[in-house]
Amino acid sequence: MSGVRHLVSIDDLSLAEMLGLFEATKELAKDLRASSHLCRGMISASLFFEASTRTRLSFESAMLRLGGGVITAADMRMLSSSKGESLADTIRVVAGAYADVIVLRHQSEGAARLASQYSPVPVINAGDGSHEHPTQTLCDLYNLWIERGHIEGLDVVLSGDLRYSRTIHSFAYALARFSANIVCVPQPGFEMPDYIVERLRQDFGVEPLRADASRLGDLAARSDAVYLTPQKPHQLSLFTDARGFSVDRVDAVYLTRPQTERHPQGNAGAEPYFQLGKRSLSTQPLKDAVVMHPLPRRDEINADMDDDPRSIYFKQAARGVPIRMAILARLLGSLPGTPPATEGATPRYPVTIGQNPCVNPTCISRTEARHVVPMLEVSSRSPLRAQCGYCSQQISFALVGCSTTRRWHESDSAEVRKIRPDHLVFLKDVEQGALLGFAPSERPAPTA
Repeated sequence: MSGVRHLVSIDDLSLAEMLGLFEATKELAKDLRASSHLCRGMISASLFFEASTRTRLSFESAMLRLGGGVITAADMRMLSSSKGESLADTIRVVAGAYADVIVLRHQSEGAARLASQYSPVPVINAGDGSHEHPTQTLCDLYNLWIERGHIEGLDVVLSGDLRYSRTIHSFAYALARFSANIVCVPQPGFEMPDYIVERLRQDFGVEPLRADASRLGDLAARSDAVYLTPQKPHQLSLFTDARGFSVDRVDAVYLTRPQTERHPQGNAGAEPYFQLGKRSLSTQPLKDAVVMHPLPRRDEINADMDDDPRSIYFKQAARGVPIRMAILARLLGSLPGTPPATEGATPRYPVTIGQNPCVNPTCISRTEARHVVPMLEVSSRSPLRAQCGYCSQQISFALVGCSTTRRWHESDSAEVRKIRPDHLVFLKDVEQGALLGFAPSERPAPTA
């Protein structure tokens, strides 16, 4: 809704705003009891449609430490959604009278974006399917900032289930924005999704390079490593040999568990999941790397790492409280320098002609039958690329129509660039175009 600041994606914050949050968090962390006046009289509603321990409790602890109150719906079986109520109606009721801010976790990608369209109070995305988890990303970035003193130029290894981990996706976007370098070392079969890599390429000029990860020892023994850097990737590639870019030093290893709750049925992975231990960090590039994990963990980190000074995953969890205190206080206008409300920098256009072009079965535009208008983002005009306005999955199309002329064009036609973004219609084939009333573009007769 207009005039309200939400935190749906890590993209909703500028780099300056993130650094401002880190400074505020650092001050709040000095004495968590000293800020009980900041949100006195305000109420936070925790709407958790998926299981959570750290995120829910850290948000509720944060609001209580700010002097506010908390109402909780942490079991979806107890919500009216189990009776068939739409997410949009749930948000309108809760935001209309019950709370001053909503913290939402949902199993469908794009749920927080939908909630923000119906909420007159700030919505904070506490994880939407395998899409994003911006407050965890802020916590992770803050930990890097505290431990290393800066984020720019750091080399960070992302390891484990990179395909379904929303923390990884948000973190990768944010690291690229801070000009940090990413080394992807996935569990085999769970590589970074193509749409994430494509966006890194489009927005940050990142060109994936094969990484020579032989110096990373056990960590990369079973996986093809990929090096992603926003720093002059084309020039960098000139200095790689046939083995790929050499990984000589790592500042942090960020490991994530297998996200089995989001794995397609029967896709448990052919190989045992990697386990990181002290031996894994014995190679020279990893000796000074801090070990991070968003938790909960299973067996991917050996217990012998818990007392290792390089392991900061329990510190990460503890620091989740002051960073979320800063987020809540900022969005509720209780901290100095609160940024003005914005509508977001990325325009989104409703799909008013034809069927929903998003093919992601777990997108909120697919899982909610009511009160959801499919939306599109145009991520590039040359060449033309579009993605779902909720879940960010790329939209595939063969033809592009204009809603005013009712003509379609080949997707690489120069005429396509003349169509206003809100007049674009994406068509999968000629038959679909004809069904929707679109005719072929008028082409000039060939000259003799």
